[in-house]
Amino acid sequence: MIILPSAYFGSTEYWTAIRKGGDDVVIDLGENYVKRSERNRTEIMTSGGVMQLSVQLCHANKPRQPMRSMQIDYSKRWQHQHLVAMESAYRSSPYYDYYAERFMKLYDREWKYLADLNYAALEAVCSILKMPVPRISESYIIASENDIDLRDKKRGSTFVAEPYVQVFSDRLEFEPRMSIYDLIMCEGPAANDVLAACQL
Repeated sequence: MIILPSAYFGSTEYWTAIRKGGDDVVIDLGENYVKRSERNRTEIMTSGGVMQLSVQLCHANKPRQPMRSMQIDYSKRWQHQHLVAMESAYRSSPYYDYYAERFMKLYDREWKYLADLNYAALEAVCSILKMPVPRISESYIIASENDIDLRDKKRGSTFVAEPYVQVFSDRLEFEPRMSIYDLIMCEGPAANDVLAACQL
C-alpha cells in the first residue's frame, strides 16, 4: 500500500505514486496537519523561477490539529493571487487553453475545509489524466513494514523525475518536483507517460 497525505494539487512525485500505486493508494485524512508541506502548498514555475503558492489557513500554527478539521482563511486574497500567478506563468504553455478553465472552477467558491478543496483538485487532475480517484481514509493509517509511507518527507526520497519541457526551459534549469499543474500545462495528454517514466 502507498500512503499519501492530502495535497493541494500535489507534486509530480506525489502523482507518480498515484500512477504507479493504482488500487493500492490511499490518502490519509486521519493524520495531523503538517505545516510547510504540500498539504496546503504547491510549486509552479515562473519566469523568475520556482514560486510557492500557499492556501491560507485558520490557526495553522496550533499544534496537533487533525487534517480533516483545517479550515481555510479567506481574509487574505490568496485565491486571486494563485489565479494571477498561474495565468502569468502558464498562459503561453501548450495546454493552458485546454485545461486552465477546469482548474479555475476550483476558485469559484469558498471551500470551508482544506481537505475538501484538495479533494476537488484531486478529482480534477484524475479526470484529466484518466486515472481512478484514490481511496480516502478518514481515520489515521498505521503503516506496516511493507507499506510505502509518503506522509513524512523527512525520511528522504528516492524519487527520480522524467524531464519534460517546462515553460521557461530556455532560461531556467528543469525542476523535478513541480506541481502536477505544471506537468499538465506543459505536456497535456502526455503527462501520464511522463509520470510512468518517473521512478519512486
